[in-house]
Amino acid sequence: MNSSSQFSLSYADNIRQKVQALAPGFSISLVAAAAASFLSEHYGAPVMLFALLLGMGLSFLSVEGRCKAGIEFTARTVMRIGIALLGMRITLAQITALGWQPIALVITLIIVTISVSIIVAKLIGFQKLFGMLTGGATAICGASAALALSVALPNHPQKEKATLFTVIGVSALSTIAMIVYPMIAEWMALSPTEAGVFLGATIHDVAQVVGAGYSMSTETGDTATVVKLMRVAMLLPVIICAAMITRMQGVESTGPRPPLLPWFAVGFLILACVNSTGWVPVVVQGGMNELSRWCLIISISALGMKTQFKELATVGIKPILLMVGESIFLVVLVLLLMHWMF
Repeated sequence: MNSSSQFSLSYADNIRQKVQALAPGFSISLVAAAAASFLSEHYGAPVMLFALLLGMGLSFLSVEGRCKAGIEFTARTVMRIGIALLGMRITLAQITALGWQPIALVITLIIVTISVSIIVAKLIGFQKLFGMLTGGATAICGASAALALSVALPNHPQKEKATLFTVIGVSALSTIAMIVYPMIAEWMALSPTEAGVFLGATIHDVAQVVGAGYSMSTETGDTATVVKLMRVAMLLPVIICAAMITRMQGVESTGPRPPLLPWFAVGFLILACVNSTGWVPVVVQGGMNELSRWCLIISISALGMKTQFKELATVGIKPILLMVGESIFLVVLVLLLMHWMF
């Protein structure tokens, strides 16, 4: 057997092993998504909400065992594929039609939220590092922002613990926000576009923004996704600022550096550009939209399985109050900015 044949067999074995490892978790997520779709069609409630709740009922599967790897993969990678494919629903004309206000709103809320978080964290006895981590996670894109900022910030004995708590806390709060914030939008009688701006500017993680937005309407989901990806794009200048702080202190950050702009955001923009040309056949567009929808439903169910609220009980009350306060502050700030700008 020559070397090329051995390489092919080895590659095939690796693929087979990965599929076998991921299949149980992905399969249970798929079953939960199918059940959520059935319940949604028969009872008229949002499919994303059903997927989340059914997933939360199966959260014990993500703790350990055969399903854990597949659930992690589905909640992360499948979700990002679904978000990238959302670009086929949206054109550049839709993005520009939102005007300058969402851009100004996003820049303002990120600067103000991170600044206030650093000040409050210092006042209640935490390091400025923790304030920037939690503020950045709340203002930009949840757990992804926390992990990216953690790599760029200076080393500290409590850095790893602060990062872990921020990831756990922001994930739990984002899941609660996915359920509660659409109710706030309905109660305030926001228009579909206004509701999309509100959800896209306030909910922590991209996944929950998508789930909350499309649970209200297609227009709200499209707008929420665009606004949220504007926040994600702001991760680049914030990481640069964090890296500059690190260098000014003469300390090197450690760990692998994440990409400055997530691949799913780049994919979303590329597909939106392609869709804007008008050359994509309706059949292809419809097929990719349906694929995106199922990726998102399946991954939301996996996200529910990953939600472990009991982990928050191990970190004490003050950090929880800080993150809850940041989330409430962000909601109030966005509503005030929307009142002035829209």
